[in-house]
Amino acid sequence: MKGLKFLFLFTFVFADDPWYKNANYYQVYPRSFKDSDSNGIGDIRGVIEKLPYLHDLGMDGIWLNPIMKSPQADAGYDISDYREIESLFGTMEDFLELLNEAKQLGMHLIMDFVPNHTSNEHEWFIKSENGEEGYEDYYIWHPGTRDENGDLKPPNEWVSVMVGSMWEWSEKRQAFYFHQFLPQQPDLNYRNPKVVEEMKNVMRFWLEKGISGFRIDAVPCLFEVSSDSPEFYLQEPPSGECDEPTLSCYYKHIYTQNQSETYDMVAEWRSVLNEFSSIEPKVMMLEVLVSPEDLRRYYTRGADIPFNFEPLYTWKENRSAWEIRVFIENYLNHIPDGNSPNWVLGNHDNSRLATRLGEKRIDLFNILLQTLPGNAVTYNGEEFGMTDVFISWEDTQDPQACATNRTFYTQRTRDPARTPFQWNSNKNAGFSDAEKTWLPVGSKYVDVNVEKELKSSNSHLKIFKKLVSLHKLPEFRDGKYESSSDTSQNVFSYVRSHPATENIYIIALNFGKSDVTLDMREQFRNLPSNFKIVVASLHTNLSEGTKVSIKKVTIPAEAGVVFISNGNVIFLSTFLHIFLMIMYGNILSQIKKKILVSIFIIF
Repeated sequence: MKGLKFLFLFTFVFADDPWYKNANYYQVYPRSFKDSDSNGIGDIRGVIEKLPYLHDLGMDGIWLNPIMKSPQADAGYDISDYREIESLFGTMEDFLELLNEAKQLGMHLIMDFVPNHTSNEHEWFIKSENGEEGYEDYYIWHPGTRDENGDLKPPNEWVSVMVGSMWEWSEKRQAFYFHQFLPQQPDLNYRNPKVVEEMKNVMRFWLEKGISGFRIDAVPCLFEVSSDSPEFYLQEPPSGECDEPTLSCYYKHIYTQNQSETYDMVAEWRSVLNEFSSIEPKVMMLEVLVSPEDLRRYYTRGADIPFNFEPLYTWKENRSAWEIRVFIENYLNHIPDGNSPNWVLGNHDNSRLATRLGEKRIDLFNILLQTLPGNAVTYNGEEFGMTDVFISWEDTQDPQACATNRTFYTQRTRDPARTPFQWNSNKNAGFSDAEKTWLPVGSKYVDVNVEKELKSSNSHLKIFKKLVSLHKLPEFRDGKYESSSDTSQNVFSYVRSHPATENIYIIALNFGKSDVTLDMREQFRNLPSNFKIVVASLHTNLSEGTKVSIKKVTIPAEAGVVFISNGNVIFLSTFLHIFLMIMYGNILSQIKKKILVSIFIIF
């Protein structure tokens, strides 16, 4: 073509970033994901069957909730053998096939590791309860104290997460044992070096099989103040979070959580993971609900993704753009250099995103999740808008709810967010052929399911897939983030860019109930005037590719919109970057090099 010039520029960008940095993670709740044997409960082979779906979403890592051998007193978080697969979910052969299939598809498998406690059916506890030599102090035992009437009672009045005392009497041992969760989940004693080494060897067992890392459960609970300390006999102070003294939320857990030794243990676990990092870096995700200051401490001791839970636990539908921006900026300022932030908006312990934050805001918050710098963690079903399901008292499974009563259980149950995954509009939402599933299927499944949303011209699921694709681009994966300080109209906006590309993205999120018209050039300097819409919330009816002038752009109520700069330079490096990362990601991560080929077509 006349006047057309081609300039080929080859740029070599060297980086030490491991695969898990600024990545996308998907939480699979195996019980509810896919049932392969028609018993009404999801299993490993069901996950294998649906791996292509996760690959198609663009996930980098898959985190599995517990599948180790367990009596299932708390849905697998009560482990009776750390080196066996629970038969309810399948066999070790099934697991190894899952691991291999995930690797073939370029995805990394992450196991749930539950180190704080075991099942009371674990061999270690049985031996400890019997006082067997070498196991006496594997758990935390206390003979109890006497009250003024001479009656035996626990050494303190600490309240369990699951309601009631943290202490349970053992007739065999004639002593109380400590449990922060259910009585069937006795806490291990991490002041015993044998226990520490036992658990490190459990980690090595699974790392040797080739998993890519662990999501580690209930990390803040690992240590409590020593029985040698006078604080051991004191009640924890009120937190002001709730008004019921029989509930854990009533107390500020200064004696039973986030003790200084906990951070040291995280550093020791990092060393174990590093033993297996020569071929592939291993990721350590931590379940921690702490302040940004304490999250920073976990980062500095070796955690890669200490979960940023404040958005999940505290953000409500009425949270303003100003409040969200203040939290985000404060949190980002606490991330140590060289580490990645992370964003968690849903999991198996909390009400679903659509229910908690509003069904109209599904895309708004998924846009936020995928366009902020750092790692994005998605709970299965959030990508296409699953909502909480009402569970009757008769169908309730959650032990946290079962410990209450018919009147109070709805305030404690986690079952509504754990219901079967909605694959299609067939029987049981395509989850199972069983006559009855372990929890009832949601009533909205005929209209809200994967199959229907994939067939639709536009849907929450298709929007989510576009967002994941954006997240992989240089501008979002490791690019610059700049936010606007002006949230006066309840719009939070920010720019993502990268020095290796010429694209500029504007993300505008309207947390208000009314449309807002803005001049984006007043909020960000040196921006071009013309942009195109890349993706927008479903209810806006804004079309991808539509040209807009940011001197006067309208952001619909309760919606998010992503814009891309619209110049006369077609810049193809981002597509080649994605291609190289997909095709050669494993090789590049080993040699710690990224090759970015940039092609400019200049008119």
